[in-house]
Amino acid sequence: ADPVPPPRLSHGSMGGTQSLALPPGKGPRHVGCADVMVGHTQQGLFLRLFYPCLPRAGAEQPLWIPRYEYCNGLADFAHRSRRWCAPLLSFTIGSCRVPVSWNGPFKPCSSRYPLIIFSHGLGAFRTLYSSVCSELASWGFVVAVLEHRDHSASMTYFCTAEAGKEEWIPYRRVPQGQKEFYFRNKQVHQRAEECVRALRLFKDISSGKSVANVLHQDFDLSVLQDSVDLTKVAVMGHSFGGVTAVLALVKEPSFRCAVALDAWMFPLENVLYPEVPKPVLFINTEKFQTPESIAKMKRLRSRNSQTKIITVLGSVHQSQTDFTFLTGKLVSRIFGARGTIDPYKGLDITSRAALAFLQRHLNLEEEFDQWDNLLEGVGDSVVPEAPFCRSNL
Repeated sequence: ADPVPPPRLSHGSMGGTQSLALPPGKGPRHVGCADVMVGHTQQGLFLRLFYPCLPRAGAEQPLWIPRYEYCNGLADFAHRSRRWCAPLLSFTIGSCRVPVSWNGPFKPCSSRYPLIIFSHGLGAFRTLYSSVCSELASWGFVVAVLEHRDHSASMTYFCTAEAGKEEWIPYRRVPQGQKEFYFRNKQVHQRAEECVRALRLFKDISSGKSVANVLHQDFDLSVLQDSVDLTKVAVMGHSFGGVTAVLALVKEPSFRCAVALDAWMFPLENVLYPEVPKPVLFINTEKFQTPESIAKMKRLRSRNSQTKIITVLGSVHQSQTDFTFLTGKLVSRIFGARGTIDPYKGLDITSRAALAFLQRHLNLEEEFDQWDNLLEGVGDSVVPEAPFCRSNL
């Protein structure tokens, strides 16, 4: 992402004008949310689950930024000093909550919910896509958002076997003198492997294996045993996570399709393009893609006629993250979070196109096909392909 000029702090840009209101899901189901960490080493897994839940009066809502350490990570990723940026982030957005029920009671489903494994972008972490993930969960999906441990998250951690001890894994820039492609390519392979391991975790739970959540939360993973349909699994992600989703299709035959939000295609080696066997829905923003990246998407489409490429007009790269719902100029300037499209409208287009695509390729018996026209780039604020005449790259 382009470096942004440091914000000038004027009186009034603190506090009051800065707020985050994430939209609750529009689907028919209430949404619950829980964190799951498996294993005591970096090779374990850390993910946030969004799932249909039973309504509960006075349910607690989880913090959007789960801990102060993540403010440090965001400051580092944005090339800002932790000394002023982390407390400022904590002050302005630290109290924001996600409108879902924290550890809410899982709603069992005899017909079983389809599963989406979600991969975050560079410098993000498991909570920054809460709006799109809770939207999908409200329509009857279980969504597992990984927090990757390849040093691409702005911050993450694991709990060692020693009681109460945590090891933090900070964001790592490309080392000087190393070609970015080799550094990122290694990361994208690790990320795709983590997506595959996440799917294996659900297979273990479904087979009745006892899986311990080392976070000792009130959410018992065994409730998922008979409620997730492992024949209906998709992989999804944003930016670095978008290309991670494409690679996961190559590594794991159980993934039936991928939804790639503004995929950063650069880290994937060319020999893999002919290997992508399943359809991909590319939902691009107007200001991020390059002709090289779009050419790679078209290469995949030439091999699979079910692969679709659409662009949401008026959107920027961060429009597909929760940052787009931040009001106030300050954090928007630090993270370049706002396009010209209304954030709620952008979320509607993204989630509806994804739902239509998922219905088609997971064979769901829902009414998401009412949004099929979006897959052809037909509709308000959406076009097929990429509008290069308007790109600033």
